[in-house]
Order: sequence, then structure tokens, then C-alpha cells
Amino acid sequence: MEIPRRQVRHLSSLLVGMMCIVGSVVVSAQPIHQTVDTHWYPATATWYGDPNGDGSVGGACGYGSLVDVKPLRARVGAVSPVLFKNGEGCGACYKVKCLDGSICSRRAATVIITDECPGGVCSGGRTHFDLSGAAFGRMAMSGESTQLRNRGLIPIVYRRTPCMYRGKGVAFHVNEGSTDYWLSLLVEFEDGDGDVGSMHIREATSNEWLEMTHLWGANWCINGGPLRGPFSVKLSTLSTGRTLSARDVIPRNWSPKATYTSSLNFT
Repeated sequence: MEIPRRQVRHLSSLLVGMMCIVGSVVVSAQPIHQTVDTHWYPATATWYGDPNGDGSVGGACGYGSLVDVKPLRARVGAVSPVLFKNGEGCGACYKVKCLDGSICSRRAATVIITDECPGGVCSGGRTHFDLSGAAFGRMAMSGESTQLRNRGLIPIVYRRTPCMYRGKGVAFHVNEGSTDYWLSLLVEFEDGDGDVGSMHIREATSNEWLEMTHLWGANWCINGGPLRGPFSVKLSTLSTGRTLSARDVIPRNWSPKATYTSSLNFT
């Protein structure tokens, strides 16, 4: 049985642009440990979309059509607010495993957080995963994925695991509506912790790191200016505070809706 999919609210560039502020220089510590948790925690899970589908396009993290292509394809899921963390949990990776030995595999499925699951079974402080049909079915024994999906709501266990995007660097998508006075970036393919706790940019003509504001999902912004590229981008993870700086990753002649990929990543 499939749990009906919720509607995701879309914010306009005008409204989110009003939330940006110009920050100041920040110096942060750089812990070297990664997000690895050997403990399993109880939760519940449902599924949405087509039975063998990859999940919905878009979602509350803002990844858009990326959820339909590898490496996110068939590995996406929404989580309840306790793990979504107002969008700062976007990009985090989890292993999930169902518990019924008569139908469930012993192996865990890895999922990437791309959406929020508010209300219903996701409310009241519960820890809940709403997975794509394909990800949900991966928890079953061979040949039993349909039977597992027919159960609808099931108990599971979960734990954090490092994200791994082999051969990919951290990418920065310039959101539509960005100008020299309002710049918004979406973070993609972040290895390791997967989540973002803070972001800063630096203009080529400056030594000052300017703090960006978290908008929604995996989107960050800054206003002021005029802002002059090329831009270096520094991001710190939410979970461990590890920091990565990509020098001049966004060129001088950047354009909205373009994606610029660094040669760097956390692993």
C-alpha cells in the first residue's frame, strides 16, 4: 500500500531574496572525523511514487531533476522534521534496514535525503523515512519487494553513513534569479557528511569571506554588492564542522541556472 505523497511548497525568488544578509569573516575549526555511526536507531518507513520508481522530481531540498538521475536515482528519500532540520539535513546519507527476517534482507539500503516528510506519520517528533518505491524495495529479500511494499508502514532501523559520489567534486548550482546583487547557490554531490552547516563566498579582489544565509533546503544566498566574480566558495558541514574551500570555482562570467563543479570533495 502506498502512502499518498504530500504537496511541497515552492518559494519565490522575491521572497527568499529578502531573507539574505551580508555576513562577516568567519574562522572555523576543522575536525577531521567523519559522520560514521555504528549504532542503529529505531524508526518507521513508508514509500511513495511508482512501485519501482526513483522518487519525486524536486522536493524540499531543491535538487530538482537530479533526483531522477544517477547517483541519486533510486536512492532518494524524505525524512521527518527531526532529521530534516529545517533543510540543513539535506544531502545526508543513511543506511536503512527492515527487521522482519521472513521478508527483509539482512543488507541495508543507502538513501540520500532530498525531501521533507511533514505531517501524518512524520509528525510529533517521530523519526520516519518516506522512501522512493525503489529504495523501499531494496530492503526486501530477492523476489519479495512487492510484498514488502504491500505492507505500507513498517518498522526499520537506521544509521548515518558517509556519502560517496565517486569521481565527482562538490558542485554549486547558481539558482535562477541570481544577479550581481543577489546570489543564490545550491550545493550538490557533497561527499562525507553530506550536509551543510555554513557557506561563505570570497570575491577574487578581496581577502574577506562573506557569510551566506541559509534559505531553504540545500540553498544558500547573499545580497549586497555589486558582487564581482570569480568567486571562491567555502562550506562547512553541519555534522562535524569539516571545511572545504573551492578557489575561483564560479567564474567571472557566471550565469543563472549554470552549475560549476569543483575538483575537490571531502573524501
